[in-house]
Amino acid sequence: MLTIGAAFYQLKEGLGAMYDSGEATAIAHAAMEHLTGLSRLRRVSDKNMPLDALVMSAFMEMESALLSGRPLQYVIGNALFMGRIFTVNEAVLIPRPETEELVRWIIKEELSAVQILDIGTGSGCIAISLKRAMPGANVSAIDLSVAALVVAAENASALEVSVSFEHIDFLSAESRDALPPSDVIVSNPPYIPLTERESLHPNVRDHEPAAALFVPGNDALQFYRAIADFGLTHLLPGGSIYCELHRDYAQDALELFRAYGYSDVLLKEDMYGAPRMLRARR
Repeated sequence: MLTIGAAFYQLKEGLGAMYDSGEATAIAHAAMEHLTGLSRLRRVSDKNMPLDALVMSAFMEMESALLSGRPLQYVIGNALFMGRIFTVNEAVLIPRPETEELVRWIIKEELSAVQILDIGTGSGCIAISLKRAMPGANVSAIDLSVAALVVAAENASALEVSVSFEHIDFLSAESRDALPPSDVIVSNPPYIPLTERESLHPNVRDHEPAAALFVPGNDALQFYRAIADFGLTHLLPGGSIYCELHRDYAQDALELFRAYGYSDVLLKEDMYGAPRMLRARR
């Protein structure tokens, strides 16, 4: 029977084969906290305590899943976003800190927004977080994946917010034309060309939903072009579009929105100094 400390080091060592040391350590700590319910400090002080039979069984199952490359968030079934727990599974992308930065930017600048549309909502983390921060706004969210919309609706219910979810193929001009005009349009769309697939970490490439990661036909700007076109008819006067970006195509996205006639087009860097967010106004 493993002790708490031995289980942690065994898991950390195994994860070291696929992650750098810092990430392997963080994942191992998070996994052990989930399994034991003990804080990091308690796990250090109780490192010689044996895992009981139930926890040991759960540890072995979790270790097997993690060492196969499955992300921890999918293994435990949830992820933290804006301080709230969101259900996640392989139907949706795992919410990331960079997306939190996009949401905070919108909240800072758009508190008076009445109508908000989230394109490609996935887990619903953007739409739900905006509704929590701006309860007076009408928030709509769309996705091509029915399975993703099921997860998003579950999260909205658990977090006690009202968001309107709809199944729509946004790349279909006819389908998107039926959407309501909005003060704020936000999207974290697919933007990775398939040619970059092999460069992604296996836990992303092999487990997160391909349709939410990769653009059809290797056109990194395909969704931004559709969003810019849509905004010409569906962005209310004075409204704004916010998008998360591929850092390598950020300047191209900026020039695209300018070419469509948007004003005050701005790139914003993320916490790592990469241009990962865009705002465009009408």
